Amino acid sequence: MELRFGLRSIMTGLGDGLFPPHCALCRTPVARAHALCPACWTGLVFIERPYCARLGTPFAEEMGEGALSPAAIAAPPRYDRLRAAVLYGDASGRLAAGLKYADRTDLSPMLAGWMARAGAELLAEADLVVPVPLHRFRLLRRRFNQSAELARLVARRAGRPFAPQLLVRARATRRQVGLGRAQRQENVRGAFRVPDSQRPRIAGRRILLVDDVFTTGATVEAATLALRRGGAASVDVLVFARVAGT
Repeated sequence: MELRFGLRSIMTGLGDGLFPPHCALCRTPVARAHALCPACWTGLVFIERPYCARLGTPFAEEMGEGALSPAAIAAPPRYDRLRAAVLYGDASGRLAAGLKYADRTDLSPMLAGWMARAGAELLAEADLVVPVPLHRFRLLRRRFNQSAELARLVARRAGRPFAPQLLVRARATRRQVGLGRAQRQENVRGAFRVPDSQRPRIAGRRILLVDDVFTTGATVEAATLALRRGGAASVDVLVFARVAGT
């Protein structure tokens, strides 16, 4: 065991010597791999307490334990709780796009680490970690599902079962980018289902649904509905970034 870790340490050192670590966003040299330089780091807005107990949206001031935002009261979501690591902005958007569209799987451990921290309370109660699935045709084109990659690493960090087969995208949908709220809702209506073979496994379980970015909530709402119809006892949502004010 000690020999194995010693060899790993030597190989890591050699790698850093030959290929010094760079900022994951701007390629500025940094002290360690899978990190950001100070300038890019300050471009991220991490979501900390106080926030809405349901939607996870930040409050300007402490509102008391279990406080809900006006949005959560006026239009309660189908899911129980949502947590996000950061607010969506230039830096977080570039990180999400790099993972999703540029095959930057090297970003996954860093993003998943922030998500695991933000969703610690949800992970502690989750029975199964389930990613928002891609349709098989899109998966073939993209080669991997960024949400599944994040969910796999988050589940591993928390010691929770990773269950990507519990939810499938039953039909192909348009990309959500550029669509309004109503269009997004219609686009994903009925798009997800729990396979009959998986219903015994999901029945009565607490599910943590993982996605990369939360915009209007249409996708996770549709996925949550499918999970509840499949027998889930509760559904929480964990994402890397969320758009402010949604």
